[in-house]
Amino acid sequence: MLDDVFSQFASDPTFDQSSDDAAMICDDGSTLEHGQIATAKNAVTFMTAGKAHVTLVSLSTNTRFTYRINTSDDGRMRFVSVLSGPDNNASYKYLGHVAIGREVYWHGRKSKIDEKAPSARAFAWAWRQLNAGNLPAQLQVWHEGRCGRCARRLTVPSSIATGFGPECAGKIGSM
Repeated sequence: MLDDVFSQFASDPTFDQSSDDAAMICDDGSTLEHGQIATAKNAVTFMTAGKAHVTLVSLSTNTRFTYRINTSDDGRMRFVSVLSGPDNNASYKYLGHVAIGREVYWHGRKSKIDEKAPSARAFAWAWRQLNAGNLPAQLQVWHEGRCGRCARRLTVPSSIATGFGPECAGKIGSM
């Protein structure tokens, strides 16, 4: 019976109901929220997986931008778009691209967003930092609870922590 499955938690001394289930403790003792990506390597792996949605947050300015990074059908490019309106699914505008193998961000000539716009400058700066293996203390990288490779909703806690579902994690390699 379903009630019996959950009733075990009431008598389990290792189950702390008062703990914040949305956070976990990192090796260095800091707290990491589910959906937050903790290292530059993991951020780049997530962002280049195929169908990533990522939010970059500046702790210095409290500014945040959400980006969609999709791999082209031929697998040679990653197209970067920025969320620019109220619809989290459809309000993205093309920003630029990353050539696979070169891993350098190029602002798109066909972008309707100026390369000096805060969203374009933020992505370019964060991309350079992350690709250099640096996750600055003032930058947080978040995924939205969907797999970075296939974009399916993540439901398993370990998948939420990494940003990849169990099947895709095996195809991406261990994070």
